[in-house]
Amino acid sequence: MEQAFKLEQGLTKAERYERFLELFKPFIEGETDRLAALANTAAALHEAFGFFWVGFYLVANDEWLSLGPFQGSVACSRIRKGRGVCGTAWQIGETQIVPDVDAFPGHIACSSQSRSEIVVPIRDSQGRVTAVLDIDSDKPADFDTTDQKGLEAVAECLKKV
Repeated sequence: MEQAFKLEQGLTKAERYERFLELFKPFIEGETDRLAALANTAAALHEAFGFFWVGFYLVANDEWLSLGPFQGSVACSRIRKGRGVCGTAWQIGETQIVPDVDAFPGHIACSSQSRSEIVVPIRDSQGRVTAVLDIDSDKPADFDTTDQKGLEAVAECLKKV
């Protein structure tokens, strides 16, 4: 089954997320294979929004985040809890929006082209953070509360897988 996530031109950012979610929810509904769901989510977000880098880090043994499915250039394989933007989002359980990654204390530079970042915790049905959705931009200050709201809705869809 081929699903196109290219969004029509002329939409506001909020409308783009609304349209994405209209396409994404039925696509992901009923999926039980977590790895397949995360891989397709990374691909769909990359296709729809043209993000520089989009992927997941999975909680491993409550010690570190391990690289999961992604779209973009090679990335860091492991991130400790509380380290960098991803480790911070995991530790405190809240979305992190970083307008300038070089100004973030302890930022882990997986790519020198990354300028801004948003990281959204992914929770299971019991509310535990089991992964994070990490999106990087090659432009400074590229993410805002509209992205946060849209990406947190994507994360909510992944709660059941």
